[in-house]
Amino acid sequence: MPNIKPVSDLRNYTEVLRDITAGEPVFLTKNGRGKYVIIDMEEYEKTKAAIKLIGELYKGEKSAQEKGWSDVADVEKILGVTNE
Repeated sequence: MPNIKPVSDLRNYTEVLRDITAGEPVFLTKNGRGKYVIIDMEEYEKTKAAIKLIGELYKGEKSAQEKGWSDVADVEKILGVTNE
């Protein structure tokens, strides 16, 4: 169940921070509507890395659609690796 608190609870921020764990963000509301999310730093770094990876995968797929796909033999040749 999501941990939802009014932003006014930040007056006692130690209690709010205590409720934050990896994978368990605290959602803060302002005037009854969702406004902010507080997440664990490790979770933030993982999310940032995942977004970057998705962006790189998208660029690779777009490039392949525009320029064509490379087969395994071509990739091995470029990398100087043989599969023998």
